[in-house]
Amino acid sequence: MNMGSRLAEDRSDWPSPDHSIDASGLYCPEPVMRLQHKMRALVPGETLEVVATDPSTERDIPKFCQFLNHELLRTAQVDGRYHYLLRKGR
Repeated sequence: MNMGSRLAEDRSDWPSPDHSIDASGLYCPEPVMRLQHKMRALVPGETLEVVATDPSTERDIPKFCQFLNHELLRTAQVDGRYHYLLRKGR
């Protein structure tokens, strides 16, 4: 699913992720570096929620998923935090 740059305003319908990372307070490139490190440890098909405060993640995380063939399932912005739900690709 390609979510583009449109963020939902809540996460009420999100499934529980298998893993999560909190990159709040970190700035580019650190959130994506942490994401990349965590994705290496996941099994294909597992899900990961990323929470960040850096607005550049709106651009960087979708591009990361596209480039590495991961699926960006959902995005939301809640209380100044950006939330991303990803599924590791094969």
